[in-house]
Amino acid sequence: MRENFKTILTAAVPAVFLILTGCAGSAHSPAEKYVLIAASTKVQYWQTAFAGLQKAGAEMSVKAVMDGPDGHDPQAEKDAFHRAVAGKPSGILISVTDAALLTPEINAAIGQGIPVITIDSDAPESQRLLFIGTNNYNAGMMGGKLAAKLLSGKGNVVVFQLPNQTNQMSRLAGYKAGFEASPAIKVTQVIDLKDEPDRSSWAFDTTKKLLDSKEKVDAFICLESRACGGVADAVSRANLTGKVVVIGMDTDSETLDWLGKGVISATIAQKPFTMGYYGTKLLDDLFHHPPTPLAENWAHSQFAPLPSFVDTGSFIVDKSNVAAFQQQSKGPGQ
Repeated sequence: MRENFKTILTAAVPAVFLILTGCAGSAHSPAEKYVLIAASTKVQYWQTAFAGLQKAGAEMSVKAVMDGPDGHDPQAEKDAFHRAVAGKPSGILISVTDAALLTPEINAAIGQGIPVITIDSDAPESQRLLFIGTNNYNAGMMGGKLAAKLLSGKGNVVVFQLPNQTNQMSRLAGYKAGFEASPAIKVTQVIDLKDEPDRSSWAFDTTKKLLDSKEKVDAFICLESRACGGVADAVSRANLTGKVVVIGMDTDSETLDWLGKGVISATIAQKPFTMGYYGTKLLDDLFHHPPTPLAENWAHSQFAPLPSFVDTGSFIVDKSNVAAFQQQSKGPGQ
């Protein structure tokens, strides 16, 4: 399954419904444990996903835990996944920071009979059972069309992204597709955030250098959540609020603060709570009713008992709806 496709088969929806309803009568044991593995686990995005995991665990009276490094550290994430597998959990959710590094680990877990679902960022060549998350190509295209509108169809664009993550590769492809109708828009730089521990500060310094150099930049696009606060700070200090378009990713508090101030034009919101909650429910059903065999290329089987991809959705947050979004975020389970 390739994540950067443009359409989703509607047949996946009833298939997922059957999976969920099929687990309604499952008997749960307190010994059951579902594990979420991610990087940068302390950021708001993953705390929200963990809240979804915990809510599902509480409803089923099973253990639900999260493990992984505080920052972007693919090797440390691999180590966390290895620890989880050694504990023989009922199932694992993982957001893959480096598909090449994690694919053998995922395959080994599947080989031991442990269901694995990828969320947020995929390892499409692995034997993971399915991917749950944003259609990142479509999210990128949504952002690209919005940026093109805000730029009136012309301008130079600088993009910040993390390397080796399939979700951000797909977002960038979607942005470029969104710019196709506006050939006067040029992506002049794609800047890798690498493994910077403080991406906001690093993005601030990088953005400031670009602006100080007088290089013509009309828009900054952030494909990763924490970079955009630093970008916005540099744009604000350069007195370019409203003159330079800034589009973020996700809805951490720093991004929303700058959006409210009018420095960030808009951000693309995902649904990490849904990924954690829905993913745990699906893992539960796969634990109690595993497909046979578990290690099968179900993505290419016409008789697959489960879909390859579940799109949890994305939408734009801007000044017109940011207040309502922030109020909604205070609701139950958030």
